Amino acid sequence: MFAEIITIGDEILIGQIIDTNSAYIAQELNKIGISVFQISSVQDNKDHILLALKEAESRADIIIVTGGLGPTKDDITKFTICEYFGDTLVQDTEVLRHLEDLFKNYFSAPISEINRKQALVPSKAIVLKNEFGTAPGMWLEKGDKIFVSLPGVPFEMKGLMLNEVIPKLLRDFKREYILHKTFITYGVGESTIAEKIATWEDGLPNFIKLAYLPNLGMVRLRLTAKGGDNTVLDKAVEAESKKLYGLIGDIIYGEEDGDSLEGLVAKVMTQKGMTLAIAESFTGGKIAQQITAIPGASAYFKGGIVSYATETKIEVLHVAPELVKKHSVVSKEVAESMAINVRKMMKSDFAIATTGNAGPTKGDSDADVGSVFIAIASPSGVSAQRFTMGNHRERIVQKSVNKAFELLQKEILKF
Repeated sequence: MFAEIITIGDEILIGQIIDTNSAYIAQELNKIGISVFQISSVQDNKDHILLALKEAESRADIIIVTGGLGPTKDDITKFTICEYFGDTLVQDTEVLRHLEDLFKNYFSAPISEINRKQALVPSKAIVLKNEFGTAPGMWLEKGDKIFVSLPGVPFEMKGLMLNEVIPKLLRDFKREYILHKTFITYGVGESTIAEKIATWEDGLPNFIKLAYLPNLGMVRLRLTAKGGDNTVLDKAVEAESKKLYGLIGDIIYGEEDGDSLEGLVAKVMTQKGMTLAIAESFTGGKIAQQITAIPGASAYFKGGIVSYATETKIEVLHVAPELVKKHSVVSKEVAESMAINVRKMMKSDFAIATTGNAGPTKGDSDADVGSVFIAIASPSGVSAQRFTMGNHRERIVQKSVNKAFELLQKEILKF
């Protein structure tokens, strides 16, 4: 069974907003065994929408549309769907009652005529109740094809997917099972991994596929199994996973839909009662941000200092000026000093420090763009390593953040 997703809105096509709806819908469909054949974004234009619907119908069993269901004149999805189905709009009393309650209880204002029109739905549609907003979802059928129209507001769309669309798909349709398992590796490139696991990859059952997903110092390896028996798929993927760990288990740091590397760090440090402090320069607080994005970080994370300027490293982190003068601010010695001092200041067991040149200019150092030093201080001492992270600013920063977590993980496992 295949689905197609169509997002409607000029704001997507001009880059004013990012289409996160399609990614979410695709993930949720995939979980229940429905593969997405294509994702499209179209203008707020009747002819463009009609063409997109026609093409999607020729390719997919389920067509899910998001956007264009608001009360203003540029929201034309509902009217265009009516035209596509040769249908007319009728007022739905339940939707109108819901709208009136929303305005009474939350907006403290009488409902306007323009908002009343949101209770108009195609007469052939099954109305999907939107508990979190004013625009209802709509489910229509044309032969053996399913069309679902959802609001573009992400939290409203998610509520309708989880509460209405997914349960109805599960009830009404028999689907193939799709099982994914993704392994997160750090420190080794895609081609090196491919060489190490080539024989294993060639021997995978024909219903299991492997995908390589490289990204800034890490490579995700995704196994995907499809078939009619979930138990068979689960056993086969588990068996192949054990073989993979036997080949490259030393570079696998976690499994997606489980813990990220920073999640694994958090788990180990919390279990062992260890604490962490951070001194960041060119990474600008991104290491701390990824740590604090995980609930419970306060159990082990003492805090961080973003010492972006050289004088801040000297005045706040107490890096000796002569050390900077002798070795430059981008150096092993400065990174180690930063890590030692922030660990001492915050009385933590471990500390991470970063200093480097993310570009586009050399700044306070003569170090080449992409040259970075990452230091880890621990109860047994401190060490820093130099890395060359390329010449793209975003790549340099994120790759360094990933490398910092990798180095910390290795260090904490020694204790």
